[in-house]
Amino acid sequence: MDKNLKKVSVLMSTFNSAGTVAKSIESITNQTYKNLELLIVDDNSSDDTFNIIRRYSELNENIFAFKNELNIGLTKSLNFLIHKSKGELIARQDDDDISYPGRIKKQVDELERNGLDFCTTRALTNPTKKKIPGVSYYLPVEQLLKFKNPFIHGTLLIKKEIIQSQSGYDENFYYAQDLKLMIDLIDKGFKYKIINEVLYELNTKNNISEKKAKEQRYYATCARKRINPNLIK
Repeated sequence: MDKNLKKVSVLMSTFNSAGTVAKSIESITNQTYKNLELLIVDDNSSDDTFNIIRRYSELNENIFAFKNELNIGLTKSLNFLIHKSKGELIARQDDDDISYPGRIKKQVDELERNGLDFCTTRALTNPTKKKIPGVSYYLPVEQLLKFKNPFIHGTLLIKKEIIQSQSGYDENFYYAQDLKLMIDLIDKGFKYKIINEVLYELNTKNNISEKKAKEQRYYATCARKRINPNLIK
């Protein structure tokens, strides 16, 4: 491993994902970029999720498993992991998605080559194999943000100092915390890019966006209006 490579901390929050989390973990351990750590917090699952991630952490010194005593949600779980991370760069990975082997390396290269503060990539939906963003990829992001989120949160790579400058994810946003972060970063003029390459597979079946669609819409509207939501789940 080239020790001159910046360390990447990959953050994963998981909940009742015993059927999918192993493949997601292995998609990170199989990355061609090797100077990384994977931090996983189990958000008080009732299935075998924590035992699975703990076994991976016992076999790999770069995987760290944590467990919340209560179910606190994605936003607070990610902030907890940011605090625990040791990398100069922060990457996301969802517990039911897959990163392609070259994902992290290509993103780090893009970040450094173009002096970016953060970047995301395009993805294929699973099981439909639809490329997203689709045609909207070619439209101005600032316009798209008015009605959709053009950024795939699971593909985020961001400088740790940048996300820390925002005090992490806004904990007023139990949902749509990724959209809130993106809007805040763009409002403040940070440099970004959506890489025009599919480097990720995104699960769209029985995921949080589908199960909590109403809540997601409410919090997303608050993010777009630059207002705090009511502090309810």
